[in-house]
Amino acid sequence: MLLILSQWLQGLSPELGFFRVFQYLTFRAVMAALTALLIGLLAGPKVIRVLTSLKIGQPIRGYAMQSHLSKSGTPTMGGVLILLSIAISTLLWFDLSNRFVWIVLIVTLGFGAIGWVDDWRKVVNKDPEGMRSREKYFWQSVIGVIAAVYLVFSISESSNAKVFELFMTWVQSGFALDLPPKAGLQLPFFKEVSYPLGVLGFVVMTYLVIVGSSNAVNLTDGLDGLAIMPVVMVGSALGVFAYVTGSSVYSKYLFFPNIPGAGELLIFCAAMAGAGLAFLWFNAHPAQVFMGDVGALALGAALGTIAVIVRQEIVLAIMGGIFVVEALSVMLQVTWFKYTKKRYGEGRRLLKMAPLHHHFEKSGWKETQVVVRFWIITMLLCLIGLSTLKLR
Repeated sequence: MLLILSQWLQGLSPELGFFRVFQYLTFRAVMAALTALLIGLLAGPKVIRVLTSLKIGQPIRGYAMQSHLSKSGTPTMGGVLILLSIAISTLLWFDLSNRFVWIVLIVTLGFGAIGWVDDWRKVVNKDPEGMRSREKYFWQSVIGVIAAVYLVFSISESSNAKVFELFMTWVQSGFALDLPPKAGLQLPFFKEVSYPLGVLGFVVMTYLVIVGSSNAVNLTDGLDGLAIMPVVMVGSALGVFAYVTGSSVYSKYLFFPNIPGAGELLIFCAAMAGAGLAFLWFNAHPAQVFMGDVGALALGAALGTIAVIVRQEIVLAIMGGIFVVEALSVMLQVTWFKYTKKRYGEGRRLLKMAPLHHHFEKSGWKETQVVVRFWIITMLLCLIGLSTLKLR
């Protein structure tokens, strides 16, 4: 929005040429981060007071850690503050004609809406489980599939008009269209190596990345500040990949696929980082507010969608290793429990408690130790992911 305004002001008078600074992507990214940070810090106390007055307190499951019972009643749905900061800041600073930022915004707010309904049911119905899994996955799948179908053609072309043409070509070809190499699965640490996925393969992979990352972040969000800082670090790193992928110069030099328009995602990533740091101000132990599913589901989906657009799905799994391990810990715990119950008549556990962060708490780690150590691990993983920019 401000980019369009600056261009209009420049056209009025040559003396207003200093507005050209708004043309620089890096300047707008810094301003987006600052804007989101300020919005979050200023609106945070008001949002917390409103949530408290509405008695939107976090219900604690009966089988949860005993040390967490004191958190019962802490305002939840604080993810609304994050999404508000991201949306306002992004709309102010990004190029409104960019189709990639719009699809990331739509996916983020769509998953946020699912999380909002889930949190609302937990609060109003006093049901710690909230939305039933089947219903939640259905709506996640609807948004994920729609986004995947759009992205498979959008990444392959440079404009929405050409996207529609490519879609029609795919239909006329009997659904057997070969996609360009940049739409294939990119392998980190290798130059110009990609495996063709085809339209169906791309859609399935994109769906799994978006929905999987959304639920992985949601499972990680169990301790004060545990999920938000890794989201900030991974999102910031993805912003670097977006900048490189969207630049014809840097992408050619670093052997990355050039996807025109992807660089504008740096604005969204910067806004997400600023909003996340502002939320951490209130979410640090002892937390004044929890993000709830409205924040966790939305942020995870945003990371997944951005990773797909910049063709770094594998790198996302590396940098977001904490999210991956947290999700796997739950899957393995449930699978092993069901298997042993069926075979031995009594369910057994691999971990003391799932997700993984609760296992470490049960093992004697303090909550703050778990959180900070997971942050450090994420920082190391992000550095490994960023090293793939040059080590190819």
